[in-house]
Parts: sequence; structure tokens; C-alpha cells
Amino acid sequence: MTLDKQISQAGPGSPGPVSPIEFRLDPASGVPTYLQLVRQVEDALLLGYLKRGDQLPKVRDVVAELAINPNTVLKAYRELDLEGLVEGRRGVGTFVSGHIPEPPPDGVKDLRSALQKWIVRARASGLDDDAIAALFGDTLHVPAARRVA
Repeated sequence: MTLDKQISQAGPGSPGPVSPIEFRLDPASGVPTYLQLVRQVEDALLLGYLKRGDQLPKVRDVVAELAINPNTVLKAYRELDLEGLVEGRRGVGTFVSGHIPEPPPDGVKDLRSALQKWIVRARASGLDDDAIAALFGDTLHVPAARRVA
């Protein structure tokens, strides 16, 4: 996966707090931009990076950093609101209001470490990010009867 741009802080001239989420876009993914933002928030909730009360980056900051249309960000935030995961507070911003059950933190740390080692091995074998993602996706969706023990 090639990362286009990312946002990791409140943005130029914004006195607000740094958001705990970094939005990244992959223009080659074929996934609409708003859905990429939605999925990243859902994933951040699932992995425990975002918690109830955390503020998402302000729309204007996302627009400035990622050079995307404000309606795209608004659509993503509206979708998250409909899912019950965030709520907009007029004049203040968008905040996490719901949660996705998160896995045990220790298990995630161990899995992340093992996955990082696997990625290093995959790159050393000559695979690029797209090939790694394809291999992972293919392996993830292999029917149980074909899985190697």
C-alpha cells in the first residue's frame, strides 16, 4: 500500500489538541476516500487507539492536510455518527461516543510484534507493500479446509 498523505496533528494554526488518530489515504486502493476515513476510525477503536471522549481531527484540518473536499470528511464523520461511534458537538468538533469491543491489549501487542517480524521477512523476500497486502488478504480469506496447520 502506498500512503499518499497523512494527518497526525491539529493542523496549521489550530490551537486544539493533537488527535490520537492519523488519517492516511491510499489513492490506488479503489476504496472511496470517505470509506478509508471511516475504516481507519473503526480500526483505531477496535485496536484501542481511540477511546470514548477522544476528539477526531477537525474537518478543516483534515481538508488542509490531505487536500480533500470538506464534503468527503463530513460524509465520513456523518457515517460514523450513524453507526453510533461519534457525535458532533457544534462549534467544538467530533468526539468518539461509542466503542467497538477491543481485544485484550496484551494479545494485540504480541500479535503486532509477530506481524512486524513477518513483514520484515516478507520485505526481505522481495515483496512490496501491495504484494504483502495481497498475500495477507488471500491468506485471511482462505477456506478452513485449505488452511495449513
